[in-house]
Amino acid sequence: MALGAHAGRSGQVLLAAREEGRAALVAYLPVGYPDLDISLDALRAVCEPGDGPGVDLVEIGMPYSDPILDGPVIQRAGTSALSRGVRTRDVFRAVETVASTGVTPVCMTYWNIVDRYGVDAFARDFANAGGVGLITPDLTPDEAHDWIVASTEHDLDRIFLVSPSSTDERIVATTQACRG
Repeated sequence: MALGAHAGRSGQVLLAAREEGRAALVAYLPVGYPDLDISLDALRAVCEPGDGPGVDLVEIGMPYSDPILDGPVIQRAGTSALSRGVRTRDVFRAVETVASTGVTPVCMTYWNIVDRYGVDAFARDFANAGGVGLITPDLTPDEAHDWIVASTEHDLDRIFLVSPSSTDERIVATTQACRG
């Protein structure tokens, strides 16, 4: 996909890396594993540049009770975090942690969490924490009217996914609905 008008803030990070002639480094860490404090420390650590440029973007994993699209390792981490009481407010803390380092935070979450929290309220609180965009693997653009409105209102990127079996037309329609 060509990044242009739909690049959003997370897409701008990818474009900047491309312009520097390198691949972007994206880190993924689940919130709350092995516990909340250690996960926040780990997020800070991956954001430190060290000897190289450091990560360009951090994908924060939100624990979910039925993570059907995640592999077994992420499922176990999320289940463990939930059993310790990790909740949505803790994900906002993780977003604040990453944003405070100057690294771009996005979050991977299942739609039910956002819907239950309240779409506009989630978008507002996520943006206020410094979040840039959401990856919503179980939300299709056809069912995303409320998210499209809220993400536009709060300047958040929409990162929808396609599957290997998606038609060319579906891929085009999905990427056109994305920003980021």
